[in-house]
Amino acid sequence: MSAGGGDGADGVRVEGVRVERDKETGVAVVTLDRPERLNAIDLGTAARLAAVWRALRFDESVRAVVLTGAGDRAFCTGIDRGAEVPQPPSPYSVDDPLLSIGPKANDLWKPVITAVRGMACGGAFYLLGEAEFVVAAEDATFFDPHTTYGMVSAYETVFMAQRMPCGEVARMALMGTAERLSARRAYETGLVSEVVPSGEEVAAAVRAAEVIASHPTAAVQGTVRAVWAATEGARGRALAQAPQLVALGNLPPDRQAELFAARRPGFRTR
Repeated sequence: MSAGGGDGADGVRVEGVRVERDKETGVAVVTLDRPERLNAIDLGTAARLAAVWRALRFDESVRAVVLTGAGDRAFCTGIDRGAEVPQPPSPYSVDDPLLSIGPKANDLWKPVITAVRGMACGGAFYLLGEAEFVVAAEDATFFDPHTTYGMVSAYETVFMAQRMPCGEVARMALMGTAERLSARRAYETGLVSEVVPSGEEVAAAVRAAEVIASHPTAAVQGTVRAVWAATEGARGRALAQAPQLVALGNLPPDRQAELFAARRPGFRTR
């Protein structure tokens, strides 16, 4: 772990995650830092993300957070396919390491804004689903590959149904890798709150975060809780069904791997 500072900002980097804090503005930027893996999340990165959110709960100098991904190819592509996740021998229980990667899952109620460039797909929706709003670059695309590879999109669709019309969520999940949502279409459906030129997404998110961080902290965090209270009940009931749906509907891992290996290039962007 290394740290550096200057001009009122300091930063900390652990493998897979980078955190930069600006004590003058009260904004922290959390960066998924695995660009060579399209910022896919392995088990170590999942644990580090959870630790970052828990640490930010206690950091009074941080009043708002921006979450982004390193590089220009992807914000996040979900779980790293090289990760091995042992599963209990029961259809009523599924261990999902991505359930603990979001700020709300770690009881962080400071506002989080995501800045998306490139691909955001699959397990990335765990993070998008726990942010207050999303700023996207013009080249951002959103898609859910689960059904293409014989997997149930359960948690992802629940998170997205809190943000988008159900018909749009269903289309994205059921079309799999054959279709991607453009940043403009994501804006039209409510998933994205602002579209900016590529390369300017982090700066735009930081500008918004700085405004929010300048407001009284208790009022901001109370408002965050109020917004989430409006949907927590429905989301909790829906997520309770996810483990059984995944256990019953997923193909065996070896069959999933076969479908992944046989994937064909090409998709439609709308």
